[in-house]
Amino acid sequence: MTSLFEYAPAPESRSIVDIRPSYGLFVDGEFVDGTGTPLKTVNPATEEVLSEVATGSEEDVDRAVRAARRAFVKTWGPMRPADRGKYLFRIARLLQERAREFAVLETLDNGKPIRESRDVDVPLAAAHFFYHAGWADKLEHAGLGPAPRPLGVAGQVIPWNFPLLMLAWKVAPALATGNTVVLKPAETTPLTALLFAEICQQADLPPGVVNIVTGAGETGRAVISHPDVDKVAFTGSTEVGRSIARAVAGTEKRLTLELGGKAANIVFDDAPIDQAVEGIVRGIFFNQGHVCCAGSRLLVQESVHDEVVASLQRRIGTLRVGDPMDKNTDLGAINSAEQLARIRELAAFGETEGATCWQPEGELPDRGFWFKPTVFTDVSPAHRIARDEVFGPVLSVMTFRTPDEAVAKANNTTYGLSAGIWSEKGSRILKVTDQLRAGVVWANTFNEFDPTSPFGGYKQSGYGREGGRQGLAAYLSSGDQK
Repeated sequence: MTSLFEYAPAPESRSIVDIRPSYGLFVDGEFVDGTGTPLKTVNPATEEVLSEVATGSEEDVDRAVRAARRAFVKTWGPMRPADRGKYLFRIARLLQERAREFAVLETLDNGKPIRESRDVDVPLAAAHFFYHAGWADKLEHAGLGPAPRPLGVAGQVIPWNFPLLMLAWKVAPALATGNTVVLKPAETTPLTALLFAEICQQADLPPGVVNIVTGAGETGRAVISHPDVDKVAFTGSTEVGRSIARAVAGTEKRLTLELGGKAANIVFDDAPIDQAVEGIVRGIFFNQGHVCCAGSRLLVQESVHDEVVASLQRRIGTLRVGDPMDKNTDLGAINSAEQLARIRELAAFGETEGATCWQPEGELPDRGFWFKPTVFTDVSPAHRIARDEVFGPVLSVMTFRTPDEAVAKANNTTYGLSAGIWSEKGSRILKVTDQLRAGVVWANTFNEFDPTSPFGGYKQSGYGREGGRQGLAAYLSSGDQK
């Protein structure tokens, strides 16, 4: 991409990571062979096969659930809450100590820039364990009902966009509240979850408290549908979330779903344009747009539309797309060939339906899965790129004249996960925020996360919250509940 400055390559060494030729399942505190057909995990930036990973069958999942149940009944459930907290503190410290190793492995397996893995994913994952460790012996004071108690075995399925961070979002509150876990990572990004299994061993976590079963969709279905799983937590696509809700309906399993989004980033005419442009870039191009709460719909007040778009295009022209292991890279590789095909398909629909496509100049690498940062203008709310979740670096720009029109367009979506507002007027921010049907609303910033703050959505973005005191509730029952 065109740049104001030339940067010499600054590649991060991968020597700190020792990737095994093959990995098994992590069950009952040990790595064991899976009985399914193994999967190959690939570096999306080079298409290099990194390792072969076991696939868990129904039999393997059953073994993992039984191990989790034994640990819950005999060890983890009866353990003093303060002692459970000590294990979480230990895990958090080990994540910090091995942060560089996790960051490099995450980038190799996922394709995101090393700068994001190093500065966002790994520190936030450790922060979630620190935060929830502090709650372990204070649950009676969390305002979640009298005598809160754990549910039992949690079956958790996580996506490929933030493999380690989503693991932390799921595992930390489950363990802090006294539950045990059977976790299924995404088939394209299993390696940091398997490295986390080593952290569990290093922390002397009792066997069976955390079990990690790798595989594809069938493995996830086996985890979710297992009759001895008490709690299901899923982050992923809305389509899969619907099927999980149907599978769990009629059972006594507790369920939280964190699904897709089509967030509106609203820029009013009094917004500081340069600051807003930085927020727009962060909102849609962070992690190549592989973010459920990405600000993929930009709503700009009509009077400043041309100025915002021109400034945005200049800024995008300075973004560096390329080797994710280079510390200067802003946009890395698309996670898989399948996801790249979907992005291309929806971008083609955008042009077919009459929107104007803009991409910066520059060449993409010959190997790997790549897509340029893309901006569509002249977009109608009826266009597919304005309605469907692209899950890639594609921004749709629309205009509005009044705050009421901005709210109407922002809420004109089947999703309700997040939104952003840019304005210098606090009263306007508060009024518009109150009218937006979104679980998270950022004001004069975007994509800021903290373990103390609950995250979740409305409508087809799912239900339940993760993080904060509210996120603990999903893993607890209380004395006034049967």
